[in-house]
Amino acid sequence: MTDGVDVSVPPSGTGCVECDAAGGWWVHLRRCAACGHVGCCDSSPAQHASAHYAATGHPVMQSFEPGEEWFWDFAAESDADVPVGTELAPPTSHPEEQSVPGPADRVPTDWMQHVH
Repeated sequence: MTDGVDVSVPPSGTGCVECDAAGGWWVHLRRCAACGHVGCCDSSPAQHASAHYAATGHPVMQSFEPGEEWFWDFAAESDADVPVGTELAPPTSHPEEQSVPGPADRVPTDWMQHVH
């Protein structure tokens, strides 16, 4: 296990945990590399991935978007120092058919006015 990365922990679901609970929506998803929490990105209205870092101190997250493999370190505010080829427990992204932004039925028509 690399510092802040546990490759055995599966993601918490296919969408942002807090947005799903509140009926909200997101632009892109990020996954905590330590505990699997899936939260919305900083472009999203609620910015739950950053809030998760602030609440837990888990600094490393990975994109949870199909085809993206990059890691980010909130503490260093830069790319995370994770060895190339490190793969978290599957699934490594939300389903490809899931809309972006999403979920489609909760995204307002003026969604661009709500992004950061």
